Amino acid sequence: MVNRQRMVDLLQQMTLEEKIAQLLQLAAPFYDGADSDGVITGPMKELGITEETVRQAGSALGLAGAEKIKHIQQMHLKNNRLGIPLLFMADIIHGFKTIFPIPLAIGCSWDLELAEKSAEVAAKEAAVSGVHVTFAPMVDLVRDPRWGRVMESTGEDPYLNSMFARAFVRGFQGDDLTNDRHRVAACVKHFAAYGLAEGGRDYNTVDLSERQLREYYLPAYKAALDEGCEMVMTSFNTVDGIPATANSKLMRDLLRDEWGFDGVLISDWAAIKELIPHGVAANEEEAAYKAIQAGVDIEMMTSTYVHHMPELIASGKVDEALIDEAVLRVLQLKDKLGLFDNPLRGADPEAEREVVFCEEHRNISREMAAKSCVLLKNEEGLLPLQPSSRIALIGPFAKSSDILGNWSWTGVKDDAVRLDQALLAKVPDSLVAIAEGSGIEMMTEEHYSEALSAAEQADVIVLALGEHSDMSGEGGCRADIKLPQAQLELIARLKQLHKPIVAVLFNGRPLDLHGVYDQVDAVLEAWYPGSEGGAAIADILYGDVNPSGRLTMSFPYSVGQVPVYYNHFNTGRPHDPKDVDARYVSRYLDVPNAPLLPFGYGLSYTTFVYGELVLSDEIMTVDRPLRVEVTVTNTGELAGEEVVQLYVRDISGDVVRPLKELKDFAKVSLEPGESRKVTFTIMEEQLRYHHADLQFTSDPGEFVVFVGSNSRDVIECRFHFVR
Repeated sequence: MVNRQRMVDLLQQMTLEEKIAQLLQLAAPFYDGADSDGVITGPMKELGITEETVRQAGSALGLAGAEKIKHIQQMHLKNNRLGIPLLFMADIIHGFKTIFPIPLAIGCSWDLELAEKSAEVAAKEAAVSGVHVTFAPMVDLVRDPRWGRVMESTGEDPYLNSMFARAFVRGFQGDDLTNDRHRVAACVKHFAAYGLAEGGRDYNTVDLSERQLREYYLPAYKAALDEGCEMVMTSFNTVDGIPATANSKLMRDLLRDEWGFDGVLISDWAAIKELIPHGVAANEEEAAYKAIQAGVDIEMMTSTYVHHMPELIASGKVDEALIDEAVLRVLQLKDKLGLFDNPLRGADPEAEREVVFCEEHRNISREMAAKSCVLLKNEEGLLPLQPSSRIALIGPFAKSSDILGNWSWTGVKDDAVRLDQALLAKVPDSLVAIAEGSGIEMMTEEHYSEALSAAEQADVIVLALGEHSDMSGEGGCRADIKLPQAQLELIARLKQLHKPIVAVLFNGRPLDLHGVYDQVDAVLEAWYPGSEGGAAIADILYGDVNPSGRLTMSFPYSVGQVPVYYNHFNTGRPHDPKDVDARYVSRYLDVPNAPLLPFGYGLSYTTFVYGELVLSDEIMTVDRPLRVEVTVTNTGELAGEEVVQLYVRDISGDVVRPLKELKDFAKVSLEPGESRKVTFTIMEEQLRYHHADLQFTSDPGEFVVFVGSNSRDVIECRFHFVR
């Protein structure tokens, strides 16, 4: 619980310089006792600040380790006139040292409870290691797989992203940040619409209508804040021609006034100074002025506030009240975290040794990794593998520990369970031959000779393929999203052996799978599965776990389709795929309009059949919601888990409405032969959208409800909504 008056009293004791310094965040290299393992997520520049300013700074980023943080905090308190503790923040994106699958993979689990648990585990490990705030969750809606940061998002759907945003915030923060010192404050990012960067190129321009912003890109941020998220981070991009960090309409009018957010707003790395190259500030002084006017409380890793705010206040350009409100928000967060009463908070070297990367946490990581894998293809029931089959494990990821993915800075690659280790733990060594086959981007004849020798003696070839982890993540954008040519050549040459081939993919984005999907017999999308990734994949390959993951981002047929997503609009000249000769319709001449694999898609080792879709009525009203029922039957021979998905289409709207919109889903576990009735309820609130005047309301009229295993393969019924 925050003692606001106590913080106001403290604020009144501070000099202007001390207040401004509270709004400065510095990285690890500025602190005595920090070593070189602090995370650096942007260009290091000379900030021109004094040791006194460092002693008065309000927060630090990229530091972890209980002993280290205790030392730095104690030194800071010794040198800080008013004894105001530092806030330690870090990018704990998908795990601290126990690394979970990348967020895009977690999204593919469709398991909100386990997602929350993964954040809880990450928070506990981070907290005992001294961290107070995580720069997560990243909830940017993504439709362009060229953008490297799609790996940080949970996908292309605003409803599902909102549900995961809430789950992550609950997991990180718990119910009582003040007293639960195994939790950390969450910082939702990047506000706003960073996922729409033009060309899928990081930091690039974003241009969209306010209606589109509100309809698709804002809901997940709002969901995180409704769940109590303590902080917001500005995005690097422009919104309506104004960089987010200087965007008063976005930060003051919408975030502060309309949504009522009174937590801490922090810039991304150096984003305030980057207002200059953006072209909305002529110099650092103007950049500082525009950022504080927009409501940015903490300046990360530039020093425009420190250098220019005193003069801006003295000249009357900036009201000191703006500084006071920003500092008060920072102090209140520190108080909510209990730092004034216990500046060391959760930092505990003994607990750190017991908790971090413990067996319990690794088991949860393994479960999440297995639930995140998506079976994309399985011809002739090749998977699961027979325990007696001779396997050739070939490819650059056969023995690679580079399976943690980007944003796993405290994770240790050498601690990750590799695929070769996991397979050899399942079956005798005599049944597994292992060869690299190729590098990520290069194949030599020696590589291939070794691969051929392993493959010739095998019953099944398992290819472990993918992207180096640096090929995705921040700054990891790619125009060509196929596997590197060396790996495609490896597939093509091994295909000539006419043996069954399974491809296991390690990557941070949806790929153009030409040269893979059409050449092999089975494809398992493993993403970057985290610390226990190899073990989870082996569990699936040998049938100890039945895959249940479903895509939350469409896989394009060609990069030329991008952006390609399920909830798109129709056109005045829609294309009928059955009419192959049609020309004057909205279509490509050389590729289909549809993605290779749609949103919600994923296979199982068993089969599910959907019965008739039954509605409680043909008419729905505000007071009489619509009940939707379908019976799902497991018609296979193995127990399995189906993700039953419900979509709705508004036939005629005030503005164009998507062909389908996800409104609900249910995960159903079924034994062989078992049937279960799945029931959904559609409420009036779920039919609302932003009209031309931006009013958020519903319309009477005709609707279509779809239920199925993915956004493409559905059964449907129609109903009318009347007032």
